[in-house]
Amino acid sequence: MQNIHKIKQDICEIGKRIYAKGFAAANDGNITVRVSENEVLCTPTMHCKGYLKPEDISVVDMTGKQLSGNKKRSSEALLHLEIYKQRPELKSVVHCHPPHATAFAVAREPIPQCVLPEVEVFLGDVPITKYETPGGQAFADTVIPYIHKSNVIILANHGTVSFGENVERAYWWSEILDAYCRILLLSRQLGHVQYLSGDKSRELLELKDKWGFTDPRLTKEFENCDICANDVFRDSWEANGVARRAFDAPPAAGSMAGGAAPAAAAGKNVDEEQLVKLITAEVMRQMGKA
Repeated sequence: MQNIHKIKQDICEIGKRIYAKGFAAANDGNITVRVSENEVLCTPTMHCKGYLKPEDISVVDMTGKQLSGNKKRSSEALLHLEIYKQRPELKSVVHCHPPHATAFAVAREPIPQCVLPEVEVFLGDVPITKYETPGGQAFADTVIPYIHKSNVIILANHGTVSFGENVERAYWWSEILDAYCRILLLSRQLGHVQYLSGDKSRELLELKDKWGFTDPRLTKEFENCDICANDVFRDSWEANGVARRAFDAPPAAGSMAGGAAPAAAAGKNVDEEQLVKLITAEVMRQMGKA
């Protein structure tokens, strides 16, 4: 039997962490935990997550109807409920606005892969949704194409949503993502991001598989993808306004089968801006020889 009061205390603890980390200003963010087939604990609207008490937590059903609680449930509960509907094994969803990850959401800049070992193992490719006004079902539907292939999603011009088997694990993914985004931004200020080699990146994916973490790049569907080129969610970029503008594309890393990517595939994975830079550099080099 679940200890509902203990779960409410856990929600309050994660709320404190979110607020202390600067992931939720004022009354931003929301947290839920599914406690039965049709009951979900939900944080209240218009309430600072850093000062939650167990009695503030309401109960809603899977349609969003509030069943109990002295305070009105979060206005963005439908986002959480859609995630539970799509992945019934999940027990908790955390939505917040971590500033460095949200900067990528605002810029709609894809998260570079094959940079930090921990990020490759724990996160993998991170999608960015199309934008919809928060609160409605259309907003909730924006995550549907991605939730089976990632445990954290960047919401365009909004923030992040992450999910897991308990509230702490659900929160982890957003904290890992924001720390990584901060490192990326600091590295770019230094002028350069050094990518891991294809061989080393494959080692990390093999380690990820050994540790029991899933990754689309380890499945049959993506066995021939370039493992460092954001191939898992690349097809959604154009429709969602996502494009590489701040960070260069990584060198072609090849697939999990090993070796360099075929020439056609490598060309596909270098964006136009990067291709222009490569051509310009070669032209200047040849002119210098002349």
